[in-house]
Amino acid sequence: MNHAFLKKLPKTDLHLHLDGSIRLSTLIELARESGVELPSYTEEGLRETVFKDSYKDLNEYLTGFAYTTAVMQTREQLERISYEVAVDNQLEGVRYIEVRFAPQLHASDDMDIIDCIRAVNDGLLRAKNEFNNRREVIDGLEPPFHYAIISCAMRFFTPAFSEWYRRFFEMHSFSDRETVFALASLELEEAVAKARWEEDLPAVGIDLAGAEAGWPALNHLETFTKAKGHFLRKTVHAGEAYGPESIYQAITDLYAERIGHGLTLLNPSAVKSRYISDPLKYVDALASYIADRRITVEVCLTSNQQTDPAFRDLSNHPFRKMMEKKLSVTICTDNRTISNTTVTKELHKAVNTFDLTRYDLKNILVYGFKRSFFPGRYDEKRRYVRQCMEYFEKIEQEYFGEKER
Repeated sequence: MNHAFLKKLPKTDLHLHLDGSIRLSTLIELARESGVELPSYTEEGLRETVFKDSYKDLNEYLTGFAYTTAVMQTREQLERISYEVAVDNQLEGVRYIEVRFAPQLHASDDMDIIDCIRAVNDGLLRAKNEFNNRREVIDGLEPPFHYAIISCAMRFFTPAFSEWYRRFFEMHSFSDRETVFALASLELEEAVAKARWEEDLPAVGIDLAGAEAGWPALNHLETFTKAKGHFLRKTVHAGEAYGPESIYQAITDLYAERIGHGLTLLNPSAVKSRYISDPLKYVDALASYIADRRITVEVCLTSNQQTDPAFRDLSNHPFRKMMEKKLSVTICTDNRTISNTTVTKELHKAVNTFDLTRYDLKNILVYGFKRSFFPGRYDEKRRYVRQCMEYFEKIEQEYFGEKER
């Protein structure tokens, strides 16, 4: 399966960080306008110094976010970057994206949490309308482009993260850190629920991101319980930098419907709790539980390669084992710019590394559409999934002449 075929297929990206996916040309332009100092003001220079193809570790990988978030502090900046992220996805055949970001990293006196969500939506909606007004889409020859927005709560933050977080710490100066973190995620959830149900924005759900070790999901139990009551969808970064217990907490304490990364899910040696007497049985039971309930794992191959030395050789990645366990898995980029990748590149990497068949590929793509937090009604989602899969079969026939079973 060549690059051209993979690029033309209808695809999704369910794990797409806005602040990790800004165009470098836009970063340079906005940095100049805002007085943000960069280590270089050329794309080549930024690729050499910050946004590399490979990183020493997670800390080096995260360095770039300090620069990207610095130019995402106004409505206009958020709107523009969101628009461009959508267009970049459309140009490589991606038909559905869920853009996630942490509004509290961008909010200020002039722009509250819902203002941030509105700005992101404005950019995505503009790109959607432009794409869906194309004759091929109007005539039903190609599926339309759709999107949703996921807001990230942080397991951990400091006053230096943003102006909003600094003020929040000041207002809760007598509270311990865990309480402050929990209150911040509660505030975010209430704002997202209001944006979703009072303003009818496609702010479909919440995520929990940030350092897993030392900052358990349980701290945010009330937030995700409220989200469940508000009919918000729930995904959680888990098993990226901590053991399978983190994934267990995400699905039992936070009602996660999807798991971001899930790298340690099938690794008994990653179990840390001394109360788990049989790690192998534990991870097997956990994987079976997740598979049975169709909880989807958002797999980000390049990102995992760049942040964890164990996966420099991608054949060590648990993706193939996840498929063998019949888990619902979908391929995502994580951060298009930080990782210098696209959905097409990720699929090409998966096909070549794990010897995927076209049947495997179709299953992965259909999981992306089916397990999405589609903002419309369920019957609308079903029709959309069917339309995208029929388009897959059309492209497959163009390239290979018949379906692979």
